[in-house]
Amino acid sequence: MGTPGKGVTQNRQPAMLSEQILSIPAVRALEERQPGVVTDANLHRGQLSIWVAPEQIVPICRFLKQEQTYQRLSSITAVDWFPVEPRFEVVYSLHSFERNHWLRVKCRMGGESPEIDSVTGVWRAANWYEREVFDLFGIRFRNHPDLSRIMMPDDWQGHPLRKNYPLSGPR
Repeated sequence: MGTPGKGVTQNRQPAMLSEQILSIPAVRALEERQPGVVTDANLHRGQLSIWVAPEQIVPICRFLKQEQTYQRLSSITAVDWFPVEPRFEVVYSLHSFERNHWLRVKCRMGGESPEIDSVTGVWRAANWYEREVFDLFGIRFRNHPDLSRIMMPDDWQGHPLRKNYPLSGPR
């Protein structure tokens, strides 16, 4: 699992999750609630990552917070897999204090005009993380309360962490 196109499920078909993955309470609960919602999963060196459809991110995050005790959103970041499609991956790092368990929730999206719903209604801390991802990668977060640049000047052209961004900056 890992790089899109190298053993990772690319379609929206239900993943064949291993018994080891399904034994993790949050994954089991998600699959019981909505079979096939986890499109892919990876357990590497004790770190669990699950992939879900971008359209499902808000209800999944709400469920993980309210019913699976993932109270802390520690970060949101993105990965640009250019030139592979789907090009972008948004990564949510969640922590359950009660279980002392970390979970990464990932969503893949194409590079044409990447958009995903904001999770600021679930965790207020998402506000600044989403603004940073928007500023540096150009991924839009629908329904964000103030989606504006946070690191680059307002008149900056482009998004510096995209793989096809010129090394010398805009000219």
